[in-house]
Amino acid sequence: MKRRTWTFVGVGLVVAFALAFFVSPYASSQPDGLEKVAAEEGVDAGARAHALEGGPLADYGVEGVDDAKLGTGVAGIIGVTTTFALGYGVLLLVRAVRKREPATP
Repeated sequence: MKRRTWTFVGVGLVVAFALAFFVSPYASSQPDGLEKVAAEEGVDAGARAHALEGGPLADYGVEGVDDAKLGTGVAGIIGVTTTFALGYGVLLLVRAVRKREPATP
């Protein structure tokens, strides 16, 4: 990629990391609109726990980190890193597939 593109990606990652670490711990713990309506209308009455409920990043925290705000920030950093890595991996895969395809006139 061009230097300008890498600069853009780098600045975007810095902003995403800063938001994930410093701002996400202050997000509301109240249910969002869809979750609230589901609770009010009784749609969630049959809801059950999912398989990852006790996972290492459950409830926007990190297992073993006792400070809730720090745990949420670290979970945000892990989320941004994972999302970027997966997205970049898909980009590389698509590029590799496109290079193998014969050019169509």
